[in-house]
Amino acid sequence: MKQHIKLAYLALAVSLALNTAYAQEQQMASTDTQNTTSTEAQSQAGESASGLGFERIVVTGAVSRNQTVMQSSVSVSSLTPADIEIATPRSTAEIFRMLPGVRSESTGGEGNANIAVRGLPVASGGAKFLALQEDGLPVLQFGDIAFGNADIFLRADATLSRLDVIRGGSASTAASNSPGGIINFVSKTGEAGGGSLAITSGLNYDSFRTDFEYGGDLNSDTRFHVGGFVRQGEGVRDPGYQGETGYQLKANLTREFNSGYVRLYVKHLNDKAASYMPMPMLADGSSVEGFDAQRDTLQSAYLTQTVRLNGDNQISRGDVRDGMNPEINSVGVEAVFDLSEGWTLENRFRISDVSGNFNTLFPAEVGNTQQIADSIAGSGATVSYAVGPNAGSVYNGANAMRIHTFDVEINDFGSIVNDLKLSRRFGDVDVNVGYYVADQNISMSWLWNSYFMALKGDNAELLNVNAQDGTAFSEQGLLAYGVPFWGNCCQRNYDTSYSIKAPYAGVSWAKDKLSLDASIRRDIGSADGTYAGAAQASRDMNNDGVISQVEQSVSGIDLANPSLVNYSWGYNSYSVGANYQFDNDWAVFARISKGGRANADRLLFGKVNADGSVAKQDAVDEVTQYEFGSKSRHGNLNVFATAFFAETEEQNFEATSQRFFDRVYKAQGVELESSYRLGDLELRGAVTLTDAEISKDALSPELEGNTPRRQADMLYSLMARYYLDKAQLGFSVIGTSDAYAQDNNDLKFSGYAQVNVFASYELAENLQLSANINNLFDEVGITEAEEGSVPANGIIRARTINGRTASVGLRYQF
Repeated sequence: MKQHIKLAYLALAVSLALNTAYAQEQQMASTDTQNTTSTEAQSQAGESASGLGFERIVVTGAVSRNQTVMQSSVSVSSLTPADIEIATPRSTAEIFRMLPGVRSESTGGEGNANIAVRGLPVASGGAKFLALQEDGLPVLQFGDIAFGNADIFLRADATLSRLDVIRGGSASTAASNSPGGIINFVSKTGEAGGGSLAITSGLNYDSFRTDFEYGGDLNSDTRFHVGGFVRQGEGVRDPGYQGETGYQLKANLTREFNSGYVRLYVKHLNDKAASYMPMPMLADGSSVEGFDAQRDTLQSAYLTQTVRLNGDNQISRGDVRDGMNPEINSVGVEAVFDLSEGWTLENRFRISDVSGNFNTLFPAEVGNTQQIADSIAGSGATVSYAVGPNAGSVYNGANAMRIHTFDVEINDFGSIVNDLKLSRRFGDVDVNVGYYVADQNISMSWLWNSYFMALKGDNAELLNVNAQDGTAFSEQGLLAYGVPFWGNCCQRNYDTSYSIKAPYAGVSWAKDKLSLDASIRRDIGSADGTYAGAAQASRDMNNDGVISQVEQSVSGIDLANPSLVNYSWGYNSYSVGANYQFDNDWAVFARISKGGRANADRLLFGKVNADGSVAKQDAVDEVTQYEFGSKSRHGNLNVFATAFFAETEEQNFEATSQRFFDRVYKAQGVELESSYRLGDLELRGAVTLTDAEISKDALSPELEGNTPRRQADMLYSLMARYYLDKAQLGFSVIGTSDAYAQDNNDLKFSGYAQVNVFASYELAENLQLSANINNLFDEVGITEAEEGSVPANGIIRARTINGRTASVGLRYQF
């Protein structure tokens, strides 16, 4: 890999040399053009910039509100709905795979993706060092809340105008808890009048979705936009019931004034989508007999509801069909005004009421049926079908699964956020100062049960286990009210809140070809509340007057002995960058940054002291980054190249493996993004080469020097679109080299390339018929696994990309 990195740096150097020669050639051609910019030149610059948008103003995370991408020293990208259409994503999480430098493990379904940037680690799950935003404010303050990852609460639909992305250190001072980058979903605001109505239906899977949006002027000073989606169906994997059902409504109203505008946002989201956990499959990437790892799910029509004690220790019912079920009501206000004396005021505010559920099935153990049964009920245990047409008969399947329900009630993830910024230009210097405040609640209840299930796809049956003497050790497939296989670790209740205050400031200076910028941020936070773990007691859960075997030890919440949360943190962030623009078509930049990320709920697994305090080194993880890059245009060819280095601290806890992490990572590499236009053909691609290692591990020093799990040496993507008279054809490729399953660097996943194709035809004016195929060649691509080595039976628990799916759509624009 180090050789690949050296070659990549060499390629970057060659690119710089070619640009130097190109600049000198242009200078020799005409010295007059250095001081004049004709209308024709401006037009050509605009056309050549369209591929990567070098001439658009940087908005998301900008230090100066007047700089273009070419003039700035940040790594930014943008995806339009047209770009997303070519990528044929089946979920919001799959959109992120097209972003350069971003590793999105989107195999969990609509949300719950693991998202990383430029080698920054994903030691457990979610997007720890990356902020997901909607119209400039974070969806959640922490992107890796256990069973509450930020992408679960975000949906892309027809209201999306574009996706703005900042990668690297400049994001450290642009938002709290985001040293790796920012992905901002920017909504349409009615500037382009009209709307659209679109329906999409799966061809080889059950899904039907309607997207709609409309906007325009109410009068000369006021405009609006409203839209959303509604859907229903099983989804790309059949869980045995309606796996996807829900809707989103979004609207905004903008009032223009002579000196600025005020915009009101509202959003309501209530959506249910199945969460796909690691599936049983063979370590060589093939499927276990009876279970297609690319198409089947652990979900089953035979296990849709669970009975358990809720967060108040009352008998209650959970519904597995809820899946990932965010319920959100939010209201936001955005105001931008030019004041006297050259000042500009910007303020963004949002209050969100967030609740819902996360309910899915996890394979805690996959193995020989008899061995698992004997471990439950003793030697000579018998296994029979608990439900279905074969109920009562002997189960002869060689393998079975011990299932844990990840049954989580999201009681309150509500937040209040306000970001106030003042900016002014003093000659050639732009100055901005701001103050960010946020309150984030994390109140949730983990209410897990254990079940015994046949190893098969297509509605696996629950199994019963009896001891040799006939004693029942299960009821209707239920093994335990709790998870004794994991030491009854995970019946828990959180009721915590986190407060963040962050003053920040930035200054930028531009003179001729050179621009410099520097920004600082001070994050000050506090956490308070309580949390409680499991308490075991006998309980007559079915109210039959008898305490059965499975009712002798029921997991509830130890409400009488809650633990205290009461700690604070603080960290400083800075970012300094320089950009030199040789001419209209070439610029180089460099940046050094240091940022941080405050840890939240994952500290509650053993890192909080009895008095509620947390050690300083556990409360915050810091990231130091260096970047050097080049942006250039060569006619219709656009190239954006960045070399990067990052050192990252990491404190974390992973619920599925019950492991703590206390590490330092190092990553270096090169990120290349390019676009090319040749007549009616558009091409856009990206490749990221990364050399990452665990440089220090306080808990497992034997892992030092190893490659972090799931970190591939190379990630790449390519999009192509060809325009015909009334049609468009397109394809995309998303690929990765091989990667280790775990940090022990034993089991390795093979690399893969997923090919998607898209076609559309204009049936009539403004009426478009489209079709697409996701994973055209039915490629097997493993993104993560629970095992780090191949077990004796050869079966691992892993997530793989979905098999081939096809859909058709009809859209009318008006």
